[in-house]
Amino acid sequence: MEKITLPKASVLTSPNPVTLVCTKKPDGTTNLATVSWWTYLSFNPGMIAYAMAKTSYSGEMVRQNKKVILTIPGEAIAKEVIGCGTSTGRTTDKIAKLGIAMQDLPDADIRVPLHSRVAIQCTLKEYHEAGDHYLYICNVDQVFGNENETAVFAWNGYGEIRPAK
Repeated sequence: MEKITLPKASVLTSPNPVTLVCTKKPDGTTNLATVSWWTYLSFNPGMIAYAMAKTSYSGEMVRQNKKVILTIPGEAIAKEVIGCGTSTGRTTDKIAKLGIAMQDLPDADIRVPLHSRVAIQCTLKEYHEAGDHYLYICNVDQVFGNENETAVFAWNGYGEIRPAK
């Protein structure tokens, strides 16, 4: 073995799970941010965790509103998922810019992409500094699924979004 960087290790461990972090903006609209660093923590009680850069606008919205929905995007919006990770919702309406069709979930004021395989509705429990990121630990409130959607993953680090076929 040879010594490598951590970003190179992310390439060698592909595919990585990818999610869209859906948050509510102050004007009531939804913001979407692409994240690959997330995991299930507990099934009883239901808990998940994900990491976002400290400068993330979506992270700011989660800390402020305490609500978030993580969605596993479907193959139909793979290109848009990359677009959601390359601009900030602070100054861009990513949904309008990328033409992402959205849907409502019961008992949620945050919308999610129509093409989602899974949507995990959560309440922020706590967050912790983790280097240049914050680690968000969330309680799961409700989970929705659509087996007709094909989940996408991050490949080659995070350079490509596609199914694991």
